[in-house]
Amino acid sequence: MQDHMQSHMQSQQRTFMNLPAPRAKLIPLLSLLSGGALLGLSTNLAKLAGEASLSPLAFLYWSIVGAALVLMVVAALRRDLPPVHARALEYYGVSALVGVAGSNLIFFSAVPHVGAGFIALIISLPPLLTYLGALAWRLERFQMVRAVGVAVAPGGAGVLAVRKFAAPEADGLWIFIALLGPVLLAIGNLYRTLRWPEGVSADALAPGMLVAAAVMLLGAGLLPGFSLAVPLDQSLPLILIAVQAVVFAGLFMLLLVLQKSSGPVLLSLLGSVGALVAVPVAVFLQGEALPEGLLPGATLIIVGVALLTFSKARSAQHQLAHQEGDIA
Repeated sequence: MQDHMQSHMQSQQRTFMNLPAPRAKLIPLLSLLSGGALLGLSTNLAKLAGEASLSPLAFLYWSIVGAALVLMVVAALRRDLPPVHARALEYYGVSALVGVAGSNLIFFSAVPHVGAGFIALIISLPPLLTYLGALAWRLERFQMVRAVGVAVAPGGAGVLAVRKFAAPEADGLWIFIALLGPVLLAIGNLYRTLRWPEGVSADALAPGMLVAAAVMLLGAGLLPGFSLAVPLDQSLPLILIAVQAVVFAGLFMLLLVLQKSSGPVLLSLLGSVGALVAVPVAVFLQGEALPEGLLPGATLIIVGVALLTFSKARSAQHQLAHQEGDIA
């Protein structure tokens, strides 16, 4: 079974391997940098939404609905709509629960208590868990450079998380709740690779996943004590929802492109890149205090991303050279 999963992952990557070498290298890197930037922006938008009297659930729900509509229109124009069969429905449901609805609801709810900067930093923690899972399922072969990169990148976020716990005003309960989010993200990273429906594109899977997330959040909004209401006496909440919808549409499309081209480990670095965008925005535009240990933490994150990206590009080159040798 593990050999089948590994061959399935390799087949997912074959399309990208057959591209010209410069493009094959650039697609994962550009997807990582662009997706990370959108993730960092999303975290700060969540804080602005709270200040605009939008509840975390309402903001997340309507933003996901908007993103799902955007991606569904794109899929329809490309004539690549989400398939509806048992395997695809399972994929949408589980992916939505761990990678969209559950994790984002945790993060958005925690932002008012621990700050957008801290949330951005802990979103960079999944790489280590993802890498260990990928090794266990034989989605990855152990490589020292990649192992060091995986350890270094979340280590940078770990430095900042420890400093946050030590702060006198720290809210221990919300810090703990927030730390559950990266665990869900790591599970999602692995699941999406292991259960990717055969022959289905990222363009088709992304809207299906967001529709499933919207249904889950709608159900949560119907529970006592929760609401999906949006204040309509001012325009800011609607503007924030519209911007977040576009951000989510781009983010989840890039997430699945990166998942298919590079696998779960490089994908898990989205949070690390997002932290480099979100923390400066939170500090300089939203007035949050500069996190203690920011310089060593950011340095470790950058080094980790560089090591993983370099090792992935070198591995792709070796595989492509091997394929060409077999053909010759």
